[in-house]
Amino acid sequence: MTLKLLYTLISFLTLALAASVAQTDYEVMVIGGGPSGLSALSGLSRVKRKTVLFDSGEYRNLPTRKMHDVIGNDGTVPSEFRSLVREQISKYGTATFVDKKITAISPVIDSSANTTYFNATDADGEVYSARKLVLATGLVDIIPDTPGLQEAWGKGVYWCPWCDGYEHRDQPFGVLGPLAEVVASALEVYTLNQDIIAFLNGTHTPEAEAELAAKYPDWKKRLEMYNVQLENATISSFERIQDGEDNHDDEGREFDIFRVHFTNGSSVDRNAFITNYPTAQRSSIPSSLGLAMKGKSIDSNSAMRTSMSGVFAVGDCNGDGSTNVPHAMFSGKRAAVNAHVEMANEDSTASISKRTLSRRAMEKEAERLMGSELEMLWHRARGR
Repeated sequence: MTLKLLYTLISFLTLALAASVAQTDYEVMVIGGGPSGLSALSGLSRVKRKTVLFDSGEYRNLPTRKMHDVIGNDGTVPSEFRSLVREQISKYGTATFVDKKITAISPVIDSSANTTYFNATDADGEVYSARKLVLATGLVDIIPDTPGLQEAWGKGVYWCPWCDGYEHRDQPFGVLGPLAEVVASALEVYTLNQDIIAFLNGTHTPEAEAELAAKYPDWKKRLEMYNVQLENATISSFERIQDGEDNHDDEGREFDIFRVHFTNGSSVDRNAFITNYPTAQRSSIPSSLGLAMKGKSIDSNSAMRTSMSGVFAVGDCNGDGSTNVPHAMFSGKRAAVNAHVEMANEDSTASISKRTLSRRAMEKEAERLMGSELEMLWHRARGR
């Protein structure tokens, strides 16, 4: 019985020492199924990390007709891009897709492994766990409720000239937003559009002029140089006169036409608009985790790490100052590389510690628990 107990203790200690890394459903959870999340999943799958991606079906570029300025995918419909990426990643045996929205994430301290992992709860109440977390939750554009504007979003009304501006080049153009942002917009589009009206919607005030002058003391001369007219009348609605989806040429131009109606009864026609509307985090997860923020974005360093250990932020939701598809894919890949290396170091450290402890700990712990019975076994073996 005594020898059997000794072997049981040794086996128990060996198993306990082996549990030096938290046991979770997955190694990494990626929250968000846009370009940044897919890029992170691809990078992790390529090194055989067991990873799950949760996709709520919400995407910032969902209304956009086509993606542009994405090398090799210029002119691709966003949904077709996501479908192709999923097909390609699915060949890796460690990638899992779950088309559900994650509503809550909580860190869990594993004192036995001296580490922290994460539990994620989906909209149906199911819970998943992983060692690392990649947030690819994106932003939402806060569009005014002016009639007709929401319907035009992404289809002639846009915020990124690199993404949509070329298709509306050399057309009568509009800038939507406050006076303080007009010069910056003109700087971005003046190589594309020279007939520009800035629709200020009642924001042209002495205070707004002072704010703009602080950025550009010569703002009036700049607007004159860019041929920008200022229209301060209050907008009542946007009316689509023509849809660029059905009206385009062989050179890629899309010919949308909108009629801007004002409360004073007048109206102006324009083909396209760039906007200066604010954004917000799409998900409440960054706030619930208490992550440090940089303005309205998640503060992250060059490795895409956030203020919480084990959590990475990629794509539009992070605070590195860029929001486009190439940036999203770059940041996702960078997070994948750093998460993989981080876990490799943890695994290596745990393995070395396990070897070191298994020699010392088994001897000392067995002696402590067995006490004088080891001495009795020794005497018995000598025939006493």
